[in-house]
Amino acid sequence: MGYDLHITRKEIWSDPEGPELSLPEWLAFAQSSDEVKPDTENPGRENWLLSKHPKRAPLWWSRGELYTKNPDPQTVTILVRIAELLQSTVMGDDDEIYGTDPIDPCVPFRR
Repeated sequence: MGYDLHITRKEIWSDPEGPELSLPEWLAFAQSSDEVKPDTENPGRENWLLSKHPKRAPLWWSRGELYTKNPDPQTVTILVRIAELLQSTVMGDDDEIYGTDPIDPCVPFRR
């Protein structure tokens, strides 16, 4: 088991209803961005890697959102940057929001 971070447009990432990041919109962003690259070990339109991360840091698209597992601080920082570009929010499994602290985007805000 792990802890996920989600790039979402929903107020609560797990809500069944709400605004989504469509796959065509994500693919257009991904193909024009230097933030991500295709995961060649796991081919598919849903499987990506954070290109600016020194380790293998996966990012997956599924059901209108992006997510990753067990992120380190560098991953969180990159996700916050991507979320801003996509007009989305980085939210943890417990609905905390990342990127609201102007000094440290890795500090979550709990509602």
